[in-house]
Amino acid sequence: MTAVSLARITSVRDGGRLLRLALRIDAAGSGTLGLAGVVAATPLGDPLGMGTGALRGTGAFLVGYALVLVLLAARPVVPRAAAWTVVAGNTAWALGSIAAAVAGRDSFTAVGVAVVLAQAAAVAVFADLQWLGLRRAR
Repeated sequence: MTAVSLARITSVRDGGRLLRLALRIDAAGSGTLGLAGVVAATPLGDPLGMGTGALRGTGAFLVGYALVLVLLAARPVVPRAAAWTVVAGNTAWALGSIAAAVAGRDSFTAVGVAVVLAQAAAVAVFADLQWLGLRRAR
């Protein structure tokens, strides 16, 4: 196996524009939602039916996650394993969010359930775009 073919298997160099774009859009969405959770947990808690601690904790995670995505998208070579990890994580997040909306429907307000389901849909779209970007970058 040559070094060139090994690099194609383990990283995304050429054709990774869609992947990089999807990572950046995911970072923007995650960072924005995360900042909202950290900064506005108290005013958002009651209308969503969610605890401020959970909103702040989730928000802090999302801000860190967004930073990782920005750094990953900015690399000259995106490691395939890292990109697949993002796809798998986003898929798990979307499914977990749906489960949380169903489980929390007695405590979340209707707006809270709608927000959780809307962000789950957005994350599913991010995962799909990232998967497609990885497939195109072969």
